[in-house]
Amino acid sequence: MTAPADPASDAAGGAPRPDLTATLADVADVEGWLTNGQARLLWESAARVVPGGRIVEIGSFRGRSTVVLGRSADRSIELVAIDPHAGNDRGPQEIDGFADEAALDHEVFVGNLERAGVRDRVTHVRAFSDAAHGRVDDPIDLLYIDGAHRYAPARADIRDWGARVTEGGTMLIHDSFSSVGVTLAIGHELFGGSRWRYVGRSGSMTEYRRERLSPKARVANAVHQALELPWFARNVLIKALITARLGRLTKLFGHDPSVWPY
Repeated sequence: MTAPADPASDAAGGAPRPDLTATLADVADVEGWLTNGQARLLWESAARVVPGGRIVEIGSFRGRSTVVLGRSADRSIELVAIDPHAGNDRGPQEIDGFADEAALDHEVFVGNLERAGVRDRVTHVRAFSDAAHGRVDDPIDLLYIDGAHRYAPARADIRDWGARVTEGGTMLIHDSFSSVGVTLAIGHELFGGSRWRYVGRSGSMTEYRRERLSPKARVANAVHQALELPWFARNVLIKALITARLGRLTKLFGHDPSVWPY
């Protein structure tokens, strides 16, 4: 369950909580794919989780989003970061074959949490998400999914971890309507479903709220998500152009060719 929270103070002792502006400055050099608008959505979602609640992040990479969540959430909230740091699914076009980077990713992740002052806030489960269920308790108040972007694992994360989110809780999904695999998984699990209302998005980060939808609401919910498909087609075309070394043409869509769309 989520509820309004005072972002300027910490319920456990009343200590001041760092603000978002300072946090964005602190993570500016942390490698990752998170816009300032998406960081704000993470920040506000974490701040709404009631004291004693639980936040679960799937896919931490080097800790950019983890720091934002850890800085925003009340200190009584359990924050679980699930990432195997196995050298795969590291980012755009980095699916497999990066075993040499695995140990470094983990080392940098821990160091970034230390420097941001949230290392003691985070329980790191170094495992693939499908193998981590037994190491995380229920219920989950806020679920942030930014794990493997292929269809099958993305669908499993949405379906299986989403089922553990409490009524009224929030699920955020990165690379929605941008990654083909993630978007197909959303289409399969969420477009016509009766348990998740689509709230909106910041870039490719979508927000869903767990609630029961009437048949009429389900139709409206499906239409709301379907309206994002033209933006999805644009992103796929931009990625194709960048991959084909025709990135300069993405300027026709108002896109910076040096940036992978996320």
